[in-house]
Amino acid sequence: MEKADELLIKKYINQDEELKSYVEDHKKLEADLENFNKRIYLTAEEEIEKKNLQKRKLRGKEQIYRILAKYRCQAQEA
Repeated sequence: MEKADELLIKKYINQDEELKSYVEDHKKLEADLENFNKRIYLTAEEEIEKKNLQKRKLRGKEQIYRILAKYRCQAQEA
């Protein structure tokens, strides 16, 4: 994430419950994926779970960017 995005998140995370939820979920998914990445071997089920976590993380990141875009737009209008 870019520095500008991180600053926007810091600014609005306590005001926007949806943003807060997505950011917290994103961090949790990142930690879960890191645990998978530390393993030398994954079973087929673990590979599927890892892929699903990656997809959930990406969808969450897209939602975070959608929310941040809304705040950027508001800032430009002001």
